[in-house]
Amino acid sequence: MLYLDNSATTKIHPEVLEAILPYLQEEYGNPSSKFYSLAENAKKAVATAREQVAQLLGCDPDEVVFTSGATESNNMIIKGVADYYSHKNNSSKYLLTSSAEHPSVIETVEFLGERGYKKKFLDVDTFARVNVQNVTETVTKIQPLLTSFMWGNNEIGSLNPISELSEFFEANNFFFHTDATQVIGKVPVNLRKHSGIRFLSMSAHKIGGPKGIGAAIIRKQSKEIFTRLTPLLHGGGQENNYRSGTLAVHNIVGLGKAAELASQNVENNAKRLAQLENYLVDILKGNFGDRIAFNSDIRDKIPGLISLQFIGVNNELLLKKLSNFMALSSGSACSSSKPSHVLSAAGKSLEEVRQTIRITLSADISTEELDLFREFK
Repeated sequence: MLYLDNSATTKIHPEVLEAILPYLQEEYGNPSSKFYSLAENAKKAVATAREQVAQLLGCDPDEVVFTSGATESNNMIIKGVADYYSHKNNSSKYLLTSSAEHPSVIETVEFLGERGYKKKFLDVDTFARVNVQNVTETVTKIQPLLTSFMWGNNEIGSLNPISELSEFFEANNFFFHTDATQVIGKVPVNLRKHSGIRFLSMSAHKIGGPKGIGAAIIRKQSKEIFTRLTPLLHGGGQENNYRSGTLAVHNIVGLGKAAELASQNVENNAKRLAQLENYLVDILKGNFGDRIAFNSDIRDKIPGLISLQFIGVNNELLLKKLSNFMALSSGSACSSSKPSHVLSAAGKSLEEVRQTIRITLSADISTEELDLFREFK
């Protein structure tokens, strides 16, 4: 099968699997235990993984908080900031985001809205991007507790203007969170260059790592002062009291190794994905002409992510027809049971939404494999 749903999840990298296995077998210690070798080995493995993630993202190791993935990270950050800071100094209770975010952001904000917090969802353009001027004017007006905009859209692939947003939030000292899940390993991320980003979310399984592990990056206020938020999970005080619970060492090691590989290969991966995307787009245009329409922008986008419409063809029927030899999707795996809110927010009609599919490539696909599309008419 030709697997083209890499925005949903990726195949675990062989080196990642090799790194994980010892911590499922002989190295089974709990890193919160003390003194004996199994515990100390586990503790060292977690510390190494933390450094690997920090290297990938351009932050300090003690700013990396291990979670079960980006969905938990998004919940933890938004709920944690909302709860902690709404009780301080008569703060605004506004939460600001966009109408094209991942469901784990939108539904968390909606949940808090039902509990007395004020919420505002900004409109997006035809490529699901926010407008910097609209953001700055809105933030200045409502003074939100937290603003959250994803780095790269998981359905259309558009990149938000993160540099400009980061500069604004740093200059005006507002909390800014970005879900960077889809760009890690495909777009260079350096939080030291984007110091206006206070919080970031990511998942391992989007970069060749295991499922069930990710990170919340919580930047410090200064070299010695940690940013405070209310923990989502209370208990043993692990992860600098941000997230209690026994650490999943094998998964953390897998995330660390995946982060190391992504850090080494991000530029080559981006170039390869762009080449493959251009190759496939040329095939699609040549075969289908005006029977297809692209939702994705041709610039400022995640390489290797193509959103397009097969005009007059129901996407669910098409996906079922192709499913025996090709893995594709109609959009986000996290909201597959209902029409895309992202495409709707970007101004697409219900008919256009229902004829859209998403193709997401990986750098290890060959052009010969993509030639399969030449057979479709």
